[in-house]
Amino acid sequence: MGFGEDELRALAGARSFERGLAYLDAVRGLEVGAGSVTAVVHGTDVYEVELALGGGAGVSGRCDCPYGQEGNFCKHCVAVGLTVLRQAEAIPRQRAAARTRAAGLEAWLTALSRDELLALVREQVAGDRELRRRLELRAAAARSDLGTVRERVLALLDPRPFARYGYVEYADAPGYARQVAEAADALRALTAGGQAAHAVGLAEESIRALGEAYQEIDDSDGVVGQAVAAVAETHLEACGVARPDPERLAEWLVGHVLGDGNDATDLDPLDYADVLGQAGLARLRKLAAEARRRSPRGWAERYLMERLVKAEGDVDALVALYVRDLVPSGATHLRIAEELDAAGRPEDALEWAERGLRDTADEPHADGRLVDYVCARYTRTGRKAEAAAARRGRFLAERSLAAYQQLRAAARAADRWETERAAALAALREDTRQERSGRHRGPVLIDALLDDGDLDTAWREAAGRADDRQWRQLADLSRETRPADALAVYLRLVEPLKGLTGDRVYEQMARLLIDVRACHRALGTESEFTGYLVALRAELRRRRKLMTILDRHGL
Repeated sequence: MGFGEDELRALAGARSFERGLAYLDAVRGLEVGAGSVTAVVHGTDVYEVELALGGGAGVSGRCDCPYGQEGNFCKHCVAVGLTVLRQAEAIPRQRAAARTRAAGLEAWLTALSRDELLALVREQVAGDRELRRRLELRAAAARSDLGTVRERVLALLDPRPFARYGYVEYADAPGYARQVAEAADALRALTAGGQAAHAVGLAEESIRALGEAYQEIDDSDGVVGQAVAAVAETHLEACGVARPDPERLAEWLVGHVLGDGNDATDLDPLDYADVLGQAGLARLRKLAAEARRRSPRGWAERYLMERLVKAEGDVDALVALYVRDLVPSGATHLRIAEELDAAGRPEDALEWAERGLRDTADEPHADGRLVDYVCARYTRTGRKAEAAAARRGRFLAERSLAAYQQLRAAARAADRWETERAAALAALREDTRQERSGRHRGPVLIDALLDDGDLDTAWREAAGRADDRQWRQLADLSRETRPADALAVYLRLVEPLKGLTGDRVYEQMARLLIDVRACHRALGTESEFTGYLVALRAELRRRRKLMTILDRHGL
């Protein structure tokens, strides 16, 4: 077989491997070839999976789900791989049969006459619209019929046949993406066939059309975006061969990047640096500067100018550009610090980062990476007390559990946690008094005490303040030392679940009842639990699925 479960786990990672186990019953249409296995897996959508069985080289996988399209060995690949392993005894025979079929097909095709082959191709073309279009494009490109190539390419990019309601819906996006990919193949064929200059013009026309179409497509999985990127790549490839006028190319690039169409293609003008040369780059810089002056707050104008200045290697000019638009979160300060670091100017970098901390001192949603950067620099140079002070400032502005945890780590490193903790808890108590809780949750004070393991204080502070999540966590942590208190919490949490239905609710109720039973055992009152459970089952006896789940958990 060439692989086993351990290799699948290593390729996918523990999390995807475990998820793949749940998809074993969703594998359909397993087909074994000479060197690969294909199947479909029914998940959020129906995904096509192909595993290449490379003998001694192990196994590799391809899936058209979003995670798989990023090059990952996904849970669907795991499911197919496990299915293959469970049919291991039959696989060698099926692979041998596939090789026999392939050899038979090759021998039959080789024996056909020219007329018979033509008849076969015509038969396939008549029954396969996509194959016909691909061959029509190849034929037009081969005979330099540029008018036909243009007509067919633009027809492939037209989304209207897929837009049943004036919009290409999620389910229809893959079909449209396949057509866009065909158009990209045709543009490459033009360049390969000695028509690079025509390919440049047609690629620009195609990119413009795609920019307009992309606004009306649900491309949640990114399949259309990948095909559009392939069309954009054909433009760069054709420019590399045709070497168009650099100043005209610079003008087209700036116009495209600053227009709405770049949302689809995400072209980077610096990819064209070799084609543009000095003249084109100078024109590009001039046009970008003019656009920036006209629209100083424009995102695209700012991005383009930043890319050009950064490419020139003038870090001071880049910093000056960033300074024009310092965002309140401190993210721009961090970018400046990182650029100065990369330029070998660590002192200037730290100065900018510290300025960022000062500028965002009262900002509750400041960029946490800025504090991380400063504290890392302080820690490396032995300035542990200053790192703790920086964490204290962020905690006082943010008042979150994460900020509390970071303050604790820094203060412990500086050997001053006892003092810092007292002040931090005082601030959180004041928040609780003023009912400044976490977003849609109980007070951060309770979370902090639980995270510290200070359960006695947490019990005192929780009354009338903690939310159900915090009560559950407090009970779980205290079940062995305070079983009576934990029991009261679990029983209270069971009550509202009685009025709800659904497997998830029933599983939650079962887990709580297991905790109730554990508390009664610790208290030596198992008979009380038996009575409680009998009464509960009688009360909810009509919910057959709940009864099944309780039975499965031994309740």
